[in-house]
Amino acid sequence: MFEKSFITDCEGPLTLNDNAFEVSAHFIENGDELFKILSLYDDYLVDVVKKDNYKAGNTLKLILPFFVCENIKNSDLIDFSQNNIYAVKDSKFLLKYLKESMNTYIISTSYGQYIEALSNYMNFPFENTFYTKVDVDALSLNDEEIKIISDFKEKILENPNDYELFDRIFFDEIPQMGIYEEIKKIDVVGGEGKRLAIDEIIMRDAIDVNEILYIGDSITDVEPLDFARKNNGISISFNGNEYPMKVAEIAIVSPSAVATCVIADIYCCTDKSNVLKFIDDYNNSGSLLDLFDEYNVDLEIKNKFFDVFKNENYPLIKIIDENNYDDILKVSKDMRNSIRGQDIGGLG
Repeated sequence: MFEKSFITDCEGPLTLNDNAFEVSAHFIENGDELFKILSLYDDYLVDVVKKDNYKAGNTLKLILPFFVCENIKNSDLIDFSQNNIYAVKDSKFLLKYLKESMNTYIISTSYGQYIEALSNYMNFPFENTFYTKVDVDALSLNDEEIKIISDFKEKILENPNDYELFDRIFFDEIPQMGIYEEIKKIDVVGGEGKRLAIDEIIMRDAIDVNEILYIGDSITDVEPLDFARKNNGISISFNGNEYPMKVAEIAIVSPSAVATCVIADIYCCTDKSNVLKFIDDYNNSGSLLDLFDEYNVDLEIKNKFFDVFKNENYPLIKIIDENNYDDILKVSKDMRNSIRGQDIGGLG
């Protein structure tokens, strides 16, 4: 065991995917639009309504009856996930370095079928991952219920902003169906679920609460980022939207995960104060080559960084404050949409 733990979201910091969105788009007619509508509704319930006992990322539960209508099985999720992994540039390099330097974990809202495929692809220990466990083979609808769910789908697509309609569908109508007994057992690892996973990691590794680095990019990362920051750990928004940017202390905007690797290396070898000092120097240095030497950045990481970022087109690495928030957010969302696409980049 190491003294510090590196904890990362999966989709965003490591991969370009939104697996649940992609599964919906592939297997369900108009599934891409359906998922986007439900994702916005999910954000609304979390950010506006602040619904009791509701976690960010519950879109993964809301979409399940529509999976059943299309007879999607576990094998479909596994096969699709294995064949549709799109990694952030140099994320394999990042995880390879981290496994040898820090206790390293992935906490993801994604379905376990995707996280297991991703772990195999990245050569990362699956036992060091947290994810949403879903057995779609255990979900069923009778013929009448399939027709009702299909009608719900059309109503949602026709009325994408009618949240009163959605409330009736998801909190009145579907709970009357047998499928709900299985769905309500599913514990989505998003928001507070991710923070609870950090508690487990801290106990597992027997580390101090302030010896963690958490990196995320979306609404499901707000609670763990806030937890890391309040406990004097490292909190990073990586190509994040407005949700992580509001709570993270550090922003990284980059097409490559090697930028994350630099911060992780400095944190691993020193402490948070040195990370913050490095970021300040990074933004005021006349020579980053000299700066990397001054901070004893690992030679392999240094070489990779300057190989990736040629012609001084360096990534943004800044401490977020009220004066630069808007400027960083714009650049961050532009990068997010550029490398992940507008559909996925626009999801909360």
